[in-house]
Amino acid sequence: MTAATALVQNKFQDSLVTADGKLRASVSLKSLRTLWINTGTLCNLKCKNCYIESSPKNDKLVYISAKEVAAYLDEIQNNNLGTTEIGFTGGEPFMNPDFILMLNDVLSRGFKAMVLTNAMKPMIKSADDLVQIGERFRDQITLRVSLDHYTKAGHESERGERSWDPALSGLAWLNDRNFNIHIAGRTFIEEQEATARSGYAKLIADLNLSIDAQDPTELVLFPEMDASLDVPEITTECWGILGVHPNTIMCATSRMVVKRKGATAPAVIACTLLPYDDEFEMGSTLASSARDVLLNHPHCARFCVLGGAACS
Repeated sequence: MTAATALVQNKFQDSLVTADGKLRASVSLKSLRTLWINTGTLCNLKCKNCYIESSPKNDKLVYISAKEVAAYLDEIQNNNLGTTEIGFTGGEPFMNPDFILMLNDVLSRGFKAMVLTNAMKPMIKSADDLVQIGERFRDQITLRVSLDHYTKAGHESERGERSWDPALSGLAWLNDRNFNIHIAGRTFIEEQEATARSGYAKLIADLNLSIDAQDPTELVLFPEMDASLDVPEITTECWGILGVHPNTIMCATSRMVVKRKGATAPAVIACTLLPYDDEFEMGSTLASSARDVLLNHPHCARFCVLGGAACS
């Protein structure tokens, strides 16, 4: 890393003011359209650039229970919050022993569910339960499978050796059972998005999957996230300069629930990308999380405002 690309040290230090003294941008919660549940950071893989540091050993975020998730679903329904989608992320959600219980609870209440998975052994271990869920709730559930590149070499450079074939096998298993499938990939710095979409399109055709590689919701390409690299801070003036409206930013319509190791109860945080930053913790209830979010982190700029990305 060169000095020209390293994050300027005095950036993202003051929650209210940028390094050059301008008012920092913030985002108000327009509506809680999506509630993300982090099922825990334990995962069957240790990826090279995992933003949440998931691995077979990392339990900084412990397994959340079905009972704890139910309390948030109750809050949504009792207060008519209008939430339509519950997203599950990890770690690997299928490793949580309560995952099938909480997924059935979500779907039984009429919510849509988005499950982020690597489609490997933990998912296949739940095959019988997943088939039953598919039979009852097929139109309500989408499984977004992580496939970091459309080539084996590219994917395994991120996810490790022997991760490609099981992922493709899991995709085929889901496709054969008519599940609604999306793919989550990455946009590598040296590759244009159009090139990536073209590569994924060929792979999707070869696998006979029902996914439109040109649809940014069916093939989600996430930018690389490295908080140590330089990125502009977002000021209140930037909305007009960039032609971006704060209502389009992820934290205008979503929150995430996590359970930190040693905590007595889960917490609500502003963003799926910042599970360990205390500045973005917003209390233990959805009501307490309705306040504005100050964009005081490199990911706010790189991923959301400048990258135009979102998790759903």
